[in-house]
Amino acid sequence: MKARINILFLVLAVNLSLLSCSKSKTSPPSPPPVPAVTDSTPAQYGTPFANVPNRQDATIYQVNIRAFSQTGNFSGVTARLDSIKALGVNVIYLMPIYPVGTVKSVNSPYCVKDYKAINPEFGTLEDLRSLVEGAHSRNMSVILDWVANHTAWDNSWITAHKSWYAQDASGNVISPQGFADVAQLNFNNDTMRLAMIADMKYWVYTANIDGFRCDFADNPPVTFWQQAIDTLRNITTHSLLMLAEGSRSANFTVGFDYNFGFAFYGNLKNIYSNHASVQNIDNLNTSEYAGATNGQQVVRYITNHDVNGSDGTPLSLFGGKNGSLAAFTVVAYMKSVPMIYDGQEVGMTTPITFPFTSVKIDWTTGQDVTAAYKKIIAFRNSSKAIRQGDLTSYSNSDVCAFVKTKDTEKVLVIVNLRNSAVTYTLPAPVANTTWTDALNGGTIVLTNQLILRPYEYMVMKNQ
Repeated sequence: MKARINILFLVLAVNLSLLSCSKSKTSPPSPPPVPAVTDSTPAQYGTPFANVPNRQDATIYQVNIRAFSQTGNFSGVTARLDSIKALGVNVIYLMPIYPVGTVKSVNSPYCVKDYKAINPEFGTLEDLRSLVEGAHSRNMSVILDWVANHTAWDNSWITAHKSWYAQDASGNVISPQGFADVAQLNFNNDTMRLAMIADMKYWVYTANIDGFRCDFADNPPVTFWQQAIDTLRNITTHSLLMLAEGSRSANFTVGFDYNFGFAFYGNLKNIYSNHASVQNIDNLNTSEYAGATNGQQVVRYITNHDVNGSDGTPLSLFGGKNGSLAAFTVVAYMKSVPMIYDGQEVGMTTPITFPFTSVKIDWTTGQDVTAAYKKIIAFRNSSKAIRQGDLTSYSNSDVCAFVKTKDTEKVLVIVNLRNSAVTYTLPAPVANTTWTDALNGGTIVLTNQLILRPYEYMVMKNQ
């Protein structure tokens, strides 16, 4: 059968050739048609935000949309933008906004069914745009959570482009280890990479967002992130912030503004629960910043959506209100960009557990905690030494103490991370000096020793 078909095609080809020759012996063959070149970049919605903060000057606020309001949607976030702004935040990070898959699903926001669509439980594209516009009008940037490593099992890619997924020896698409509800993407496939990057660009243009927090960033190869970040940085109308939820130093090399302070958080828990030495923070200020240049930072925190549900709230982990505020003072001032998780600032005592549908934040409580957060963040925002200054540590095993210096500004921070009174001997450079109380006003005269109350923190600036 195959031979007969080949003979028929040969006869047809000869006849077509003779017909062509009979019309013109000199006309050259027609060139093959050239595919039309189309620009797939969406039209820009809105005006790109001009006041995205310098990477060192950010204070990030993580919004878990499901728990943030009684309505659990974009409108519930938009309604509280003034409160977020009043906290002193300048970057809002929204957890995944995309439709959640239903096949093998556990209702995780990180199980993405469609990278270019809105989860209907949150609202519409117009609702997202209203949120972004509202944030921009209040001088706050908005970054989206991007889940590059894997998709839902019912993402259309999995049937249309099976080669875009990692497969076992039998050709079955596989999951990342420990996450059966999602399918692992194949970063050896160049076409998948381009599709992923195009979808990231889509949100920059279509919703006018200001960057991405990239989930599980240490799993996709750094070559992918370099390709993605280089492409996004070429959108010259936008200044984008890129946060890697990862810790490898190569993330800095390929252009991320931030790595994630996993080790810092774990170490801080160890200080509080196991009486580990506070001086271990000094080591992390070196190791977590390996490879960082030009002001690249580590984002540090005392809670986030993962650990809040699994480990407990900051109040349960870090010694109640006073202890958690002492811990946050170190996060905000020593060597990091701080991140606040929604509800942290009202001193929530109930964890927001996965899949984040059973707990709603009560914004009427914890106003004393909110006031303390506002005061801590306000000084950070006012102090270039805190945000960008050089660090000199004077910590001992119980007390986190350091000086930050920038130009003529000098700030001294002393934080007792123990639930007991501690006597701290001041080092020679700051002993017998006079300062202004940066948080409460007034003058502080230091001798050569301080008796610090449990979880007491002092923030002083030069006069």
